[in-house]
Amino acid sequence: MVFKIPKDSPELSIILPCRNEEQALEGCLLQIRSITNSCSIHSEIIVSDSSTDHSPEIAKKRGVVLVKHDKEGYGQAYLEGFKVASGKYIFCADPDGSYDFAEIPNFLNYLREGYDFVIGNRFKGRIAPGAMPLLHRYIGNPLFSFLLRIFFKTKISDVHCGMRALSREALDKLHLKTLGMEFASEMVIKAVKKKLKIQESPINYYKRRGKSKLRSFADGWRHLRFMLLYSPFFLFFVPGLVLFLFGIILMGWLYAGSPAILGIKLFYHPMFFASVSAIVGYQIVIFALFAKTYAVTHLGEDSPRLQSLYRYVTIEKAGTAGILILLSGIIIYTFIFLKWIKSGFGALHEVKMSIVALTFIAIGTQTIFSSFMLSMLGIKER
Repeated sequence: MVFKIPKDSPELSIILPCRNEEQALEGCLLQIRSITNSCSIHSEIIVSDSSTDHSPEIAKKRGVVLVKHDKEGYGQAYLEGFKVASGKYIFCADPDGSYDFAEIPNFLNYLREGYDFVIGNRFKGRIAPGAMPLLHRYIGNPLFSFLLRIFFKTKISDVHCGMRALSREALDKLHLKTLGMEFASEMVIKAVKKKLKIQESPINYYKRRGKSKLRSFADGWRHLRFMLLYSPFFLFFVPGLVLFLFGIILMGWLYAGSPAILGIKLFYHPMFFASVSAIVGYQIVIFALFAKTYAVTHLGEDSPRLQSLYRYVTIEKAGTAGILILLSGIIIYTFIFLKWIKSGFGALHEVKMSIVALTFIAIGTQTIFSSFMLSMLGIKER
């Protein structure tokens, strides 16, 4: 649903997700008031609160908009705040003393210039001693920012910075949904996928006041999981293709003879592993097509390569290819069966041929039914 901005609405909505921030909240609110007044910024301050301490009383005392929802979760706090925000632009930051709200005019100026999304970069500013744990500063944040740049082809280098701003129009395009800490990654990833005009702004970062809610490994996994779910190429296609090619090459190598490695002669036994590798890898590649097709037809993503592929590879062509592969396996098994009859139902040494036939039958079956599944996923929602 697109939010219509009333004519008398403030230019800027400042949303502060708050859970037990009584030590820093009042100082943050006073600084925000001072900055917005001195710069003549028509704004509103929204405290989205799930606290059990005196944070709500502090917010009420300072006359801000208090959204008391009592629902835990970083993303949940912002989603509740977005519901009541009426500004043309939205500014987000944690009210824990770690961010300098004197940056508000800089972020707002970028939005006025036409940028859709502005995010802070703490690594290009000054990080105060003790403000960021060493694990986050030198491993977590750099690693996740690097993966984001690789997965989604963006230049953003501080994906987890909590100070960010965006226009109301941009927010309406993102359809944000996650409730936990992965909300920070979701906002950036969707901004990139929606091809929003993005700008990074160097900021300083200070030691927070009060107890941190971050759980390094649990929250890190949530971020990584979300990034992988939105990048089927790296989650499915790359490992699937590696497994498939490895299995096919190994199977062909072993079928051609009995090669030796470090003096150890290999017979047909590794072919079972090669077959499983090829079958599993092929299915994982198909999962990548499932995920990407769903993203295009149901999540509004754009993929010219996928659309071009489907113009040439139709359900009929894919189904026919699957039938031919399946028949190849059946023919091989038929040949083995006839040979068994001819031998008087005695012992046969056709293990290699049997493994090849089994692989063909499995891959052919996968292809046939996957083509129908892709066709179903390809039906666009109106």
